[in-house]
Amino acid sequence: MQASSASRARRNVTVLVLAQAFLGAQMPMIFTIGGLAGQSLAPNPCFATLPISLIVLGSMLSATPVSAFMQRFGRRAGFFLGTFGGTLGGIVGATGLYLQSFPIFLLGSLLTGLYMSAQGFYRFAAADTASPAFRPKAISYVMAGGLVSALIGPQLVKLTANAYVVPFFGTYATVIAINLLGALLFLFLDIPKPPAPAEGSPYGRTRWHLLTTPRIAVAVICGMVSYALMNLVMTSTPLAVVGCGYETSDAANVVSAHVLAMFAPSFFTGQIINRFGVEKVMGLGLFILAGAGAVAMSGVELENFFLALVLLGIGWNFGFIGATTMLAGAHSAEERGRMQGLNDLLVFGGVTFASLASGGLMNCSGGTPQQGWSAVVMAMAPFLVLAGGALIWLVLRPTEQPAE
Repeated sequence: MQASSASRARRNVTVLVLAQAFLGAQMPMIFTIGGLAGQSLAPNPCFATLPISLIVLGSMLSATPVSAFMQRFGRRAGFFLGTFGGTLGGIVGATGLYLQSFPIFLLGSLLTGLYMSAQGFYRFAAADTASPAFRPKAISYVMAGGLVSALIGPQLVKLTANAYVVPFFGTYATVIAINLLGALLFLFLDIPKPPAPAEGSPYGRTRWHLLTTPRIAVAVICGMVSYALMNLVMTSTPLAVVGCGYETSDAANVVSAHVLAMFAPSFFTGQIINRFGVEKVMGLGLFILAGAGAVAMSGVELENFFLALVLLGIGWNFGFIGATTMLAGAHSAEERGRMQGLNDLLVFGGVTFASLASGGLMNCSGGTPQQGWSAVVMAMAPFLVLAGGALIWLVLRPTEQPAE
C-alpha cells in the first residue's frame, strides 16, 4: 500500500512538472509582451501594464471558485477548466490585437487569469498525495518545471512577436495552441477527490479561524509579499529596459534570466527546507528580495537589470515555496479547498495591486524611465519590513505543531 501511494505521488508530480513546463510557458510569454502590447493600444501610457494587472485580477477573482470547484469535482476537472480559460483568453486577446481594441485586449487578459489561477494550484496538487517527508520536495519539483517554461516562453516571443503584420498576434496564436495541447497531460493525473464530509463529521475551522492561526497568517503574508513584489518589479522591467535605450530582445533576455532564477533553485529548495527549516528559508528569500532592490537602485546598466531580476527570482523562489510548504502543513484535508482558495485570493489580490501600482509608478512617477524605475523599486521596502516582521514574530512564539 505504501509503495502504491509513493508511486501515485511520483506519477502526479511528473504530470504536474510537465504541465508547469509546457502550459506554464504561456505566462512568461504574456508577461513579456503584455506591457509592450498595452503600451501600443492604451489611450494613456499610465495604463500600459493594465493587461498584466487584469490577468492577475482574473486570477484573484477566480481563485476561490476554482478551489471550490476542485474540492467538489477534483483536481483534473479544475485544471481542464484552467486550460479552457487560457484558450479563451488567447482567442480574445488575439482578437483585440487584430482589431486594435484595448478593451477587447483587456477582456482577453482577464480571461487568461482563469488559467493563471488554476496553474497556481499545481503546487498544492503536488502535496495532495505526497507523504509529509516528500511534500516539500514534491512542491519544489513542480515549481522546478517552470525552469523549462522560462526557456521556452521568451524564445517563443522572439519567434512569434513579429511573425504577422499585427505585432504580437503570433504570440497569442501560440498561446492558444499551448493550451489545447497541454490539456491532454491531465488525462494522466491520478489525484482522488477529497471525500465529502459525512453527516455529523468535523467540518474544519472557519475561514476566519484559519486565517488568524499564527502559522497560517504568516505563511499567507510571506507568500503574498514575495509574489506581489516579484510581480511589481517584473511587470515594469520590459518597459524600463526598453525605456533606458535597450532593445525588445534585451527585455526578453532579462525576463528569461529572471524566470530561470525563479525556478532553477526548485531542484534543491525542498531539500534545503527539510534540512534548515521552512522559516529560515523564507527569511533568506526576503533578504534576497531586498538585495534585488539594492542592485536595481544602483544603476540602469543592462548588467544591473540582469542581476536584479535574477536575485528577484531567487528571492521569490525561497519565499514563495517556503510559504506554500508552511501553509500545506498547517491545515487538514477537509479545510483544503477553503484555505487554499482563500490563500490564493489574498496572494493574487496583492499581486493585482502590485501590477496596477507598477504601471503607474513606472510611467507616471517623474519624467524619465529611470525615475519611474526607481519609484517601482523603492516601493518594495515597506512590504519587506511587514513580511520580515511577521516571520520574526512567528519564530519568537512558542513552538506550534502543524496540522496533520
